[in-house]
Amino acid sequence: MTTARRDTYTPETLLSVAVQVFNERGYDGTSMEHLSKAAGISKSSIYHHVAGKEELLQRAVSRALDGLFAVLEEPGAVRGRAVERVEYVTRRTVEVLVAELPYVTLLLRVRGNTRTERWALERRREFDHQVAELLKAAAADGD
Repeated sequence: MTTARRDTYTPETLLSVAVQVFNERGYDGTSMEHLSKAAGISKSSIYHHVAGKEELLQRAVSRALDGLFAVLEEPGAVRGRAVERVEYVTRRTVEVLVAELPYVTLLLRVRGNTRTERWALERRREFDHQVAELLKAAAADGD
């Protein structure tokens, strides 16, 4: 039975388990042992898929950030009046937040204790800056 379970384990399912454990225990409070127990696989099996815990964090926060930044490149976010673009970005951002909730939750919890966390915080600030610029443009238009 265990072998079949391991054979069906994928990097995506491992990432999903890791995000759940990170959100429950906190990133700093999670060990590779916690991850292996939650996944039901050995630590060496995890290392077959990723270099370590920080790579899992990188993949998870990247998933959330990539979804958010992709919204800013969609036609509705770059064409039209600024106020319409603000409405579009707001609606689509909420859709991404809902669709990727565990990943976004993790992104919002990073504190900057590791290289990956500092990178994620910088990317979050960049997203916020781009949205703020869009809001400024709408305000400048009188909307």
